Amino acid sequence: MVTSDHLTRSPLRVAALLVAATFLVVGIFGFIPGITTNYDTLSFAGHDSHAELLGIFHVSILHNLVHLLFGAVGVVLARSFAGARTYLIGGGAIYLVLWLYGLIIDKDSGANFIPVNTADDWLHFGLGVGMIALGLILGRRRPATTGPGTTRPAR
Repeated sequence: MVTSDHLTRSPLRVAALLVAATFLVVGIFGFIPGITTNYDTLSFAGHDSHAELLGIFHVSILHNLVHLLFGAVGVVLARSFAGARTYLIGGGAIYLVLWLYGLIIDKDSGANFIPVNTADDWLHFGLGVGMIALGLILGRRRPATTGPGTTRPAR
């Protein structure tokens, strides 16, 4: 009898875990000088932070903490099929809202408290669409349990 959890994870759960791990790595990288350029301008929040992850994406301490929190939530939710699906679809929807927010606000105003730039906006769009697609495509069928610790694809 197979009981190892890593052998019973659905592709949906694996995808959610990989997305979550990516957010954790990005959150950590946002605090590393060199990976984050203009590190000396990193502020807690606001458009005055000119620190950029990989020299492209604006970040702040708040932005990095949000990535870490989003990743941690994903790791927890990836523990179940329903949680993983919720994380990918719900998280994707959040990123699409964030994309729209970035398009609407004046980047030089106090409304840009996270902060975001044009590169962030389009990354958020791609993340939103990609996460929702993963959640919908991989979440179409829940694996059926055939016995303790084993799964097989549902029909």
